[in-house]
Amino acid sequence: MKMDLYSDVRSKMAVMLLLLACVFSLAHLHDAQHTPNTTIQDLAFRNMDFAMNLYRRISSYHDKNVFFSPLSVSTSFAALSAGAGGKTRREILAGLNLHLEQPDLMPELFRQLQENITRNGSLGMDQDMAMFLKESFSVEQSFQQHMKTFFAAEVMSLNFSDSQESVRLINHFIQQKTDGRVKEMLSEVDPLTQLMLVSTIFFQGRWQKPFNPKFTEKKQFHIDSYNIVDVPMMLLEDKFYNMEDNVLGARVLKLPYQEGVSMLVLLPNKGVDYTVIDDEINAQRFLGWIQKLEKFKLEVQMPKFVLEQSYLLHDLLPELGISSVFSDAANLTKIYKDGGVKVSEVLHKAMIEVDESGTTAAAATTVGVTLFSLPMIFSVNRPFFFFIYHEDTNSLLFMGRVIDPTKK
Repeated sequence: MKMDLYSDVRSKMAVMLLLLACVFSLAHLHDAQHTPNTTIQDLAFRNMDFAMNLYRRISSYHDKNVFFSPLSVSTSFAALSAGAGGKTRREILAGLNLHLEQPDLMPELFRQLQENITRNGSLGMDQDMAMFLKESFSVEQSFQQHMKTFFAAEVMSLNFSDSQESVRLINHFIQQKTDGRVKEMLSEVDPLTQLMLVSTIFFQGRWQKPFNPKFTEKKQFHIDSYNIVDVPMMLLEDKFYNMEDNVLGARVLKLPYQEGVSMLVLLPNKGVDYTVIDDEINAQRFLGWIQKLEKFKLEVQMPKFVLEQSYLLHDLLPELGISSVFSDAANLTKIYKDGGVKVSEVLHKAMIEVDESGTTAAAATTVGVTLFSLPMIFSVNRPFFFFIYHEDTNSLLFMGRVIDPTKK
């Protein structure tokens, strides 16, 4: 996607993610009627560890920028697990780190989490899911109702044998749900497809304390010891929550949005290899950072950047143990009782733009995490990590790694 796609949104950042999981059928899951012992905070914590595990699989293939939405990935596969049985279901739950005391209550937890994130209506985040079914494909009514009740999913019939028209209709849905940012996600559809699951997420956030564009100027960003690029560096002097993780060798800065969501920037210290940090970040450490944040007056220098990343999750998720669902051994008989179907493809696409106005897009161990009186300047002029999270639930919405802010 070209930069002109963002020319109409210079004052905001767009985040959207697409997950496409296709070729499967649906069946009945016993809906929970009891109050869950596991809380939505527990669910958010587990999803955060899943996010870190998935991030490590993505980052192990390259040393480039990374960006994705763990919430959207886990929500989509939580929905899929409702139609799975036996080994296939166990693998999905284990891979998502969702082995709960009462696993049948998982859909209700996801529903509560979504309601909590969007309850006051001020957060500019929309998460949508659609199930496109082959016209002759009969899906269990109970599962369709389950999808609508817990995941607010739309269920629509589609003639996949007409590949061109299927591509047009699905791309139209995606374009609508991403506010026009993604216009041609699909170029083709296998005519033998029976079911396709599409999940989208879109987020817009404005900083509580916007950066003044007048102070933005070109500064150096050190990709490594040998490669330096010039980037538009934003500047703001104010009081910010921050701290240092001495053991990890990195500093943390919180940049809040206006609607109960914040970006947490993790900046490795000079001389610290970010690939070492890759192996150390997890949910407990993340919560430790949040608990130890203290407010200091700082001059923050933050680069403007735009990221657009796509991933073939059907190549990555087997490394997390989710494999049989993509094979002929897939057990999706709770979706379609005659069996014989599997998930053939899972595509994930995420985009983010960060500029002066904002972004359009449990018990924790704190050993080694200490307060630190930061220097006057917090300059994000070298590779860094960032996490966009919902503060009330500590739910991780998006995460990324910026190695070169001049590259999408």
